Amino acid sequence: MSKFKLASLLLIFSIIMMKTVFSEPVYVIENKAIDRKFKEQTVSKISKLLWDNYIFPETSKKMEDHIKSRLVSGAYDSINDIYKFSEILTDDLQSISHDKHIRVMFDTEQANMLLNREKNGPAADEEQNFINELKKENYGFKKVEILEGNIGYIDFRHFAPPEYAKETIASVIEFVSNTDALIFDLRNNGGGDPACVQLICSYLFGEEPVHFNDLYFRPADETREFWNLKKVDGKKMPNVPVYVLTSKYTFSGAEEFSYNLKNLKRGTIIGETTGGGAHPGGVMPVNTSLIIFVPTGRAISPVTKTNWEGVGVVPDYPVKSELALEQAKLLALQKLTENTSDPESKSKFEWMITSLKAVINPVTVDEIILKNYAGTYDKRTITFENGILYYTGRSKVKYQLIPIDESTFALKDLSAFRVKFVKDASGNITELMGIYDDGHTDKSVRSN
Repeated sequence: MSKFKLASLLLIFSIIMMKTVFSEPVYVIENKAIDRKFKEQTVSKISKLLWDNYIFPETSKKMEDHIKSRLVSGAYDSINDIYKFSEILTDDLQSISHDKHIRVMFDTEQANMLLNREKNGPAADEEQNFINELKKENYGFKKVEILEGNIGYIDFRHFAPPEYAKETIASVIEFVSNTDALIFDLRNNGGGDPACVQLICSYLFGEEPVHFNDLYFRPADETREFWNLKKVDGKKMPNVPVYVLTSKYTFSGAEEFSYNLKNLKRGTIIGETTGGGAHPGGVMPVNTSLIIFVPTGRAISPVTKTNWEGVGVVPDYPVKSELALEQAKLLALQKLTENTSDPESKSKFEWMITSLKAVINPVTVDEIILKNYAGTYDKRTITFENGILYYTGRSKVKYQLIPIDESTFALKDLSAFRVKFVKDASGNITELMGIYDDGHTDKSVRSN
């Protein structure tokens, strides 16, 4: 197993175990009491690991001085359990480095596996176990679908090593290869293998050379360059508009993907500023109970000559992460509307755009008016619950109503249909009009 492959395995394994660098460890292990000697040995070992491996040696010395001074001053004396100790150490190290990749974790299973690897080399079944974990996670891919308007949507949670994931990646891209726009949802993506970032980016460019990113690794004193792969399995999509969804939890390799596409003018970033972690590395054992993620490298963009460390990737369209998908669909549909000369397609796109705008910028309707709409309209029922109107039609499926204006409402998750409340001359609500995206309407008379 090569050193880069081993490093990728450690990186992805830690992401799978932690889910994201901000989450709690997956393993639930009974905490054990710790004494002064254990704390001294832990601080000493962490200091050595950082000095030998951390990307910035001068910063590692500052971190060492800080945790050693905290130890001597008695700041750790009142900490009686190991889990709390790992949290405090993480906070102390990050307070100096401001590096969110650095994290001390309590995990006896992984600690002992790593110690055994250092002593005896990788276990015979280690790689297969790793592959099994990747398969359980579907190599990071959570959902792939074609949205209305022929927009491809890919929700994936980590970048798996391409030597294992390339067939799945090719099938995912093949599934969306005939779409007119493409959305990558990285709002819950904690990063992963930079070679996978390179592979997926390569599907979005032609065969021409494109320099994506460089990674410098301090322990080996070498730089790895990542360029567009001329050949990939399946069809490339160099001309399809690309939209990338981000959140504050988008981290590391997911940030690189976003950063690459933004700087190369190949993708539009939508959502929240990302977590700000541009220092790849791996998990190392501290002792039989603790592990630490040590960043050993740093990204260097050939475009900006720097990276996103500490500042994150700033979106082109800043919105709350929960509205990022709607905003991306809106932008995609607006672009499709501009590029079509077909009146029927343009009309359908504009219909969907109106509904999306109502979700992104909701209209406020007085609660008294909403309550007045509740009732039975032939086989259609309108209910008012906790300040929200709901529609139940002939299918008996219940949909939330989203106001477009005071009397017209879109249905959440059913964009082809809307309803409009009709008043008589006295202002009484007498009918419910159904409005369809093909232009036809029907009416249901109110019975109560």
